Amino acid sequence: MSQYTDIAKRCLKDEAQAVLMQVEHLDENFDKVVNLILGCHGKVIITGVGKSGHIGAKIAATLSSTGTPSFFISPLDVFHGDLGVMTADDVVIAISNSGQTDELLRFVPYLLESKIPLVGISGNPDSLLAKYATYHIRVTVSGEACPLNLAPTSSTTATLAMGDALACALMEARDFKKRDFARFHPGGRLGHSLLLSARDVMRTNDLPVIPRDTRLGEALLRMSHGKLGLAVIVEDGQVRGILTDGDVRRAMERLQDKFFSVPVCEVMTKSPVCVSPDIKVNQITDLLGEKKIHAVMVVDERKRLLGIVDNFRCMI
Repeated sequence: MSQYTDIAKRCLKDEAQAVLMQVEHLDENFDKVVNLILGCHGKVIITGVGKSGHIGAKIAATLSSTGTPSFFISPLDVFHGDLGVMTADDVVIAISNSGQTDELLRFVPYLLESKIPLVGISGNPDSLLAKYATYHIRVTVSGEACPLNLAPTSSTTATLAMGDALACALMEARDFKKRDFARFHPGGRLGHSLLLSARDVMRTNDLPVIPRDTRLGEALLRMSHGKLGLAVIVEDGQVRGILTDGDVRRAMERLQDKFFSVPVCEVMTKSPVCVSPDIKVNQITDLLGEKKIHAVMVVDERKRLLGIVDNFRCMI
């Protein structure tokens, strides 16, 4: 195996071990931080310098997307007017591996004077940041995965994981659900499936509709033009059945030479799966998987066809 692959494996194992170490470091301060944030009437403001700053920005983004309003601010900007964004209703989380970062410690007196709660996250429980913080979360690693033991690698990964742990704890405390997540991610796949309904995604034009006495030969042409792999049998304005690729294959095996002249009503699926236009896309996806089908008919309360939703429409 390549020597580079060996290096990668060693790095991943070192970082995984660094994350697992944090389980032993967790104490009652973590619970206190969660309760502090739950009682926060303002915002969670995260700050850090360098790599810690990048990790802080990611944690802020995760918190915001999971129900805890949060944003990142660089400590370098704090002394150029941004101190004004911090109020006593906020909670500040400062991240520093050493806990001695000068740029962070310089505005601690302002936080203390303004009675703004400070959560310190560092690898040194005896640092100045830990000393002045309202609560301190310890993230200590035995060493960096970096071959020189210099570049922040294991320490940043462990800090990021601790941020995820904090977000997960807050999500459970707030009873944060999939639908809540979708509200913050309307453009993502999850938001799409949880917020949109059948009426939003169904195909309504040029539907492959045929009467029940249509011959199978003609029905095949209609199915081909419809490009949905099915045809809908409608009688008196109501859905009476569907003809699928599976129905066609079975009919060809059974009828052989008579196939093209047989009316579709003799081989159609007589109880197709129909749904309301108000059903959510994620429910349709579950239904397609459960029934092992690739499309559902969207009908009104009188069983009149409104549209068709297939697998592709669920992914648009």
